[in-house]
Amino acid sequence: MFAPPIVVASERHRALVADQLDEVGIAPAAVLLEPVGRNTAPAIALAAMHADDDALLLIMPSDHRIADEAAFFDAVERAIDHAKGGSLVTFGIMPDGPETGYGYVAKGRETIAGSGVFAVERFVEKPNLQTAEAMFKSGDYLWNSGIFLFSAKTYVEELELFEPEIAARVRESILTGERDETTIVAATDAFDACPVQSIDYGVMERSDRVVTVPVSCGWSDLGSWDSIAELATSRSTSDITIIDSPDSFVHADGIDISLCGVGNVIVVATAQQVMILPRGQSQRVKEIVAARDA
Repeated sequence: MFAPPIVVASERHRALVADQLDEVGIAPAAVLLEPVGRNTAPAIALAAMHADDDALLLIMPSDHRIADEAAFFDAVERAIDHAKGGSLVTFGIMPDGPETGYGYVAKGRETIAGSGVFAVERFVEKPNLQTAEAMFKSGDYLWNSGIFLFSAKTYVEELELFEPEIAARVRESILTGERDETTIVAATDAFDACPVQSIDYGVMERSDRVVTVPVSCGWSDLGSWDSIAELATSRSTSDITIIDSPDSFVHADGIDISLCGVGNVIVVATAQQVMILPRGQSQRVKEIVAARDA
């Protein structure tokens, strides 16, 4: 079903990418390296401009977890014909509660009866709790997973329409970049001049070719300490002692941590800083950062 992957990563992670590909026994079609980060729209453009025009690209962020692979593959199968027909497909995660840490997709009418593919009415930024609760109760909203399927040609066409400077700079960076077997390092000057833009703002929220496929597949973007705590046990490069502190999670690096009688908390500690939050409130880390910078 899948061809060898195109891997897009930072140039500074070159050795790490090579080691991990070797560890899992995968020979990539290409490894495309960014000399500087310019967000997801340029990163995906590297892959789309390297691939054949009619190639279907399944855009998979490297830090996401999918527990039910069969359900996800079924969603991909439902999306293929639409992607071949020129649609930009986003996979919308069926929410299991009101979540303020994700953006949302408002699901519209089904494109073809029984297809399981729907028009997108609009994208919604990360909501407050009251709005998230209302959207969850309506049943019309999906979490925006950041996973997409489209042809290389379709993405480049829409990028050239909405973000022509990105398209031009990325194309230049590939043509003038360094090449070594299957690895291309985008040219620094051209890629550095590329506008910083996400695929969501740059393309998906502006295109009239977007559809969504709802899926429930045990997805997590591992974007908060709460989501990590749900999937992992406490871990440490030091010593952790937990006494009578149920449902607590500790991540410690270089410092010993002891909990006693303080359940339902998340503790993240380094030798320089310690953060303590109640479970369910790790999204408030941005408040901590804002207060510290004030």
